[in-house]
Amino acid sequence: MKRGKKYKETAKLVDRFNLYQPAEAIALAKKTAVASFDETIEVHIRTGCDGRHADQQIRGAVVLPNGTGKTVRVLVFAKGDKLAEAEAAGADHFGGEELVPRIQNEGWFDFDVIVATPDMMGVVGRLGRLLGPRGLMPNPKAGTVTMDVKKAIEDIKAGKIEYRLDKSNIIHVPIGKASFDEDKLEENFNALVDAIIKARPPALKGQFLRSITLAATMGPGIKVNTARF
Repeated sequence: MKRGKKYKETAKLVDRFNLYQPAEAIALAKKTAVASFDETIEVHIRTGCDGRHADQQIRGAVVLPNGTGKTVRVLVFAKGDKLAEAEAAGADHFGGEELVPRIQNEGWFDFDVIVATPDMMGVVGRLGRLLGPRGLMPNPKAGTVTMDVKKAIEDIKAGKIEYRLDKSNIIHVPIGKASFDEDKLEENFNALVDAIIKARPPALKGQFLRSITLAATMGPGIKVNTARF
């Protein structure tokens, strides 16, 4: 892969063979974030899971103590009093069956997260083929299928992120922006890793966290020492 001049310059700051402590890796990730926009600091965790087995799947959510630095647009599928609750809690969009053709026929996707009450999952299920590949399908494990619409919205707006295994058994999640203070990024990093360690599948044998890599959006990967975990 051809790399740009800025990437090559920042890559010189990183020792590819060194395993950095989290605080060192975060400081280095901030230094390598030299793009003209506020880059996201991302964490990539390679696990020892085999996602082909249902009992080794990982999916959950965690509220980062300092948020993600991103404004998240929330769509709520609900009815009755729960629609008023969604509006009062700050949902960006809310409704019921009338939203289905808007998404299906008009390609409307002006939202980042969907929250649904359990009684609306039959309606949301019709959109599975469109929402599933985009990672937008509500899920009880992520707290996005719930009757407590208010709490779900507040958590998401406060910095709740969802994590799950990809096809390579890697978890990819943001922990904030390069403009964040180092201590805030470290608090977010620790909250994320703690949550994932707690989500270790009981059926998994052997090493769980194979490797952790930190990187700014346009920056090089920085390997984190996993010994402490």
